[in-house]
Parts: sequence; C-alpha cells; structure tokens
Amino acid sequence: MAKALTAGEPVISVDTKKKELIGRFTQAGQEWHRSKEPVAVSTYDFGHLADGKAIPYGVDDLGDDSAWVSVGVDHDTSVFAVATIEKWWDQLGRDKYPNATTLLITADGGGSNGHRPWRWKSELARFAAATGLTVTVAHYPPGTSKWNKIEHRLFSRITLNWRGRPLTTYQTVVNLISNTTTRTGLIVRCELDPNIYPTKTTLTNEQKEAIPITRHDFHPDWNYTINRRQ
Repeated sequence: MAKALTAGEPVISVDTKKKELIGRFTQAGQEWHRSKEPVAVSTYDFGHLADGKAIPYGVDDLGDDSAWVSVGVDHDTSVFAVATIEKWWDQLGRDKYPNATTLLITADGGGSNGHRPWRWKSELARFAAATGLTVTVAHYPPGTSKWNKIEHRLFSRITLNWRGRPLTTYQTVVNLISNTTTRTGLIVRCELDPNIYPTKTTLTNEQKEAIPITRHDFHPDWNYTINRRQ
C-alpha cells in the first residue's frame, strides 16, 4: 500500500455500510430540537413498515481525504460494488490520477466484495479492460474487518453526522452523507443508485477461466491481480 501511495497510484478502501430502513425510525444518538418539539418516530422498526432500504457502498481514497458513496435501493451485490468503484473512477479518480496505471483495492474478505464471489472478480476484469488499469485486490483476513480504513475514516463519520435523525427519505440519506465532514477536510460525494441488481447470478467455468487473474504467492485467495487484457 505504502509503495503504491508513494508512487502516486490510486489506493482505495471499499465496503458496504450497515443497511438502513427508510422511514420515521429511531436513530441512535441525540440531535438538538426546540423544547417540546420532538420528532415523532415509529415504536417499531420492522422492515415491512419501511418505505425501502438504503444500501450505502463506500469508496475511500486513501491518497487524500475524499470519498464516494453510492446509495443502493435493491441488493448489495458484486455488480453493485464494482459499479460504485467505476462511478468513483469516472467522477473523481480519473481526474485526480490522470497518469495512473494501477489501482490497489483493500476490502473485507466477505460480502459483495469478498474473496470468494467470482462475479466480483469478473466485474473487476470488465472494469480493468474498460479503464486500462491493472487492478490488485488485498482482502483482510476473517475477523479483521475493523482494520479496513474505510470503517473509521468514513463510515464512523457518517454515523456521527446522522445521529438522532430519522432517515425519512432516500434524499435525506444522500444529503446527510454528502454533508459529512471532518476537521481534516473530508469531502464526500454521494449519489442515489436506483438500479436493480439481481442476486444469485452465476458464471460458467469458461467465464471463470477467462478472467485474467494472477494470484499472489502470499495467501493467493486473499491477494490477486486482475490484468488489463480481456
């Protein structure tokens, strides 16, 4: 990681934040209101009472104090995860790293960006072919997700920013994430992703074998590189 950062190549930390119900539900923490003007919220937080669910997927640029978050409305899939990385690259990364040849991604070992899903690898291969970037992925070992820098550099800040405030609409979620800042100058771009991402999609053996992947000698399941060629 340090070598890539020193060379001026992009390094990002990615993950899905906790899913949130959309509606007048209680949020942990407190927010200032005028006396005797409390915000009415539901006593229960059953899913069927919600207007939907928000799925914030984040991309934290470890080279500076900026991040991108896509708020999904459907499912947290590998296609959604890579689509968010692609959105970050198109909207922020490409201009910030015009001479980049590689992209290093640090991610948890499970979930939509886990080391097991072949769809995650195939989508990264598509991304690498489209951008010309060689993509290297380093997964954290099981039980060490809190090592992932996005957790304390971005997600904890978002949680603090919307403490005590009901997430009544998707736009509320987007606005609160976009307005998240820190004393060090964190800037967050956030957009709603209204696309549908089907689950349980599978790849054929031929499609898996076509992925230009090179596994590293050290824990090859967790560390690998997706080459730029098709």
